[in-house]
Amino acid sequence: MHETAADEAPGSALLARAAVSAIFFLTGAGTANWAVRIPAVQERLALSEGALGVALLGVSVGALVAMPVAGRLVARRGSRPVTWAAAAAFAAALALPPLAPSLTTLALSLVVLGLTNGMLDVAMNAQAAAVQRRYREPVMGRIHALYSFGGLVGATVGGRVAAHGVGAAPHLAAVGLALGLGASAAALGMLPARADAVPEHRSSLVRPTRALALLGVVAFCVLFGEGAMANWSAVYLREVGGAGPGLAAAGFAAFSLTMAAGRAAGDALTTRLGAARLARAGGVVAALGVAAAMAVPRPWAAVLGFAAVGAGLSSVFPTVLAATARLPGVVPGAAIAVVSMCGYSGLLAGPPLIGAVAGALTLRGGLALAGITSLVIVALAGTLTGRSRSASEPQAHPAPVLAAS
Repeated sequence: MHETAADEAPGSALLARAAVSAIFFLTGAGTANWAVRIPAVQERLALSEGALGVALLGVSVGALVAMPVAGRLVARRGSRPVTWAAAAAFAAALALPPLAPSLTTLALSLVVLGLTNGMLDVAMNAQAAAVQRRYREPVMGRIHALYSFGGLVGATVGGRVAAHGVGAAPHLAAVGLALGLGASAAALGMLPARADAVPEHRSSLVRPTRALALLGVVAFCVLFGEGAMANWSAVYLREVGGAGPGLAAAGFAAFSLTMAAGRAAGDALTTRLGAARLARAGGVVAALGVAAAMAVPRPWAAVLGFAAVGAGLSSVFPTVLAATARLPGVVPGAAIAVVSMCGYSGLLAGPPLIGAVAGALTLRGGLALAGITSLVIVALAGTLTGRSRSASEPQAHPAPVLAAS
């Protein structure tokens, strides 16, 4: 994509913030539209739950493979072109799963979906981090909130489309087309490649440091909790709380709503409390939410508890990524890829670990793991306040620093 003189204008940071926010919204909406059509794909191929689970693992495998590659590409090419290319590829990949004629081809199509999603995740977060560096106050929370709100909108629209009998294939093809067009338009407003591309003489490899490792642990713990809620909240409400199918879904809905609202308010709270104090408080709230759901075996208590988990965890991951991009001596895009991989590993490891503990003990015991990881966030919250890049360190594209609006 061509860079113009407009990219140098003082208002370009405002435009870039709107553009990357749009990318986050579109990605959340696209992911949610796929999620609501999974049952249709399962029914068309007559897959058992076990077979479907194996196929869905392809998304995680693809994302984990793509993330380190994305980090290198962002470091060398800049986040803008990589975000645009990854968004276009993700849009096209959305149409593949409902076309798969067998379990094998479905799994392969989901690996492709995971590859494109993982690439997009790293690139758009790197662009968001580049935008954040142009503001005096935090904006990452509100950018990430757009992903959550996009998911809510996508799930609502996708559910209505499915309810009207529209097939999964034309539905997801239309979503992919809209996402691709929208992302292409949004990419025009993002910061140019020189904003975060690394000069040729600098290495794009990430040196392992204690600070980076600790931020990776925090990311792992945050997404471990998110995976626990996504995969086990409804099961917990049904089996422990005795809720019916409709009420069982309320646990994850409450978690999603407070997650979105918390991210929307997270930047203001970060400014008021500081990143470390907010993460520490969030970990406490999430741990108390898990404890409440475990202590009172009633549906209302579990729903309130899961809502508290969403509120507590909501601002931590965006703050972790912002802190990662500020680490001295690292390439932001490559470092974000490392921390994102750690977080995604938690998302991937959480559900089966909870299931294993639930099988050996009880589902309450399995859910306790989410409380433990929340307490780890409390213990490591201080890592979110680290030394920023010094003025002497290379910066690809100095820009006016703006107050958050």
